[in-house]
Amino acid sequence: MNNRLLAAVLILIVVLLGVGTYVYSGAMDGKEVLVVATTTSLEDTGLLEEIEAAFEAKYPNIDMQVISGGTGIAIEYGKNGDADIILVHDKAREEELIEEGIGTKRNPFAYNYFYIVGPSNDPADIKGMDAAEAFEKIQEEGEKDPEAVEFISRGDDSGTHSREKKIWKAAGLDYNNTVQNAPWYVESGKGMGDTLTIADEKQAYTISDSGTFLAFKDKISLEALITESPDLLNVYSAIPMNPDKVSTTNNDAANKLVEFLLSSEGQKIIAEFGVEEYGQNLFTALNGGPEPTALFSSFLVGQSELAA
Repeated sequence: MNNRLLAAVLILIVVLLGVGTYVYSGAMDGKEVLVVATTTSLEDTGLLEEIEAAFEAKYPNIDMQVISGGTGIAIEYGKNGDADIILVHDKAREEELIEEGIGTKRNPFAYNYFYIVGPSNDPADIKGMDAAEAFEKIQEEGEKDPEAVEFISRGDDSGTHSREKKIWKAAGLDYNNTVQNAPWYVESGKGMGDTLTIADEKQAYTISDSGTFLAFKDKISLEALITESPDLLNVYSAIPMNPDKVSTTNNDAANKLVEFLLSSEGQKIIAEFGVEEYGQNLFTALNGGPEPTALFSSFLVGQSELAA
């Protein structure tokens, strides 16, 4: 190999290493790449796989690539320019991202609920309580007998972990000083599916989004003990990154995904997902309606109680 050819090969290697797999997997085949950072619940349930297939069928020139992690991780990907759009479920942090100018707009597209799940014998006797009461009781019984009553937390700065910490606070408990280092409290540091599996192995309590729990229901013995509490509402939003703040973002493709998620086609996929396999939908589509609130959730709980 002569020196000129060797130099050309070396330059090509450097260029390929510089662009990385991000470009190689998409742009190398002539498609533009859309990187989506998502919370694990949308990935673990399989919903995002269906959305990806339908979106790419509609836009064959776009290669949608998914990075799955907790909400905190997804937000960091967006801030660092490693994702064009994020799909997350933590309204407070989402609004902070918009205020900082890093995200362009919150686009709620679906909701479900968090469930507090645990072993069928319910050793802390929490069934029928609201979420804060249940957490307080788990703490009390866990302090008495940490081998009989355990709580498995994701402990990963996800939207689920964030909601869990809010419930501990609502229960009047100091998360950092009273809960986090308690012998009955275990942090998995993993996604929702893995956390449910660990809780099942330990026959412990945990908090899960309803979609992932229903998707894993036949794989575990844990039961959903609390499903109706206004503070368990779980709204999912899509947030494109602001091209003025994140110069690497593919804003055009990100906006196309938002449009698709909010379209009748996208909402139909969301509304029907899970019905055939699990006998019920795992997410509720908004279908152009307003974002549900805790007040709306209280109304639904009241209606459920009247019907019971």
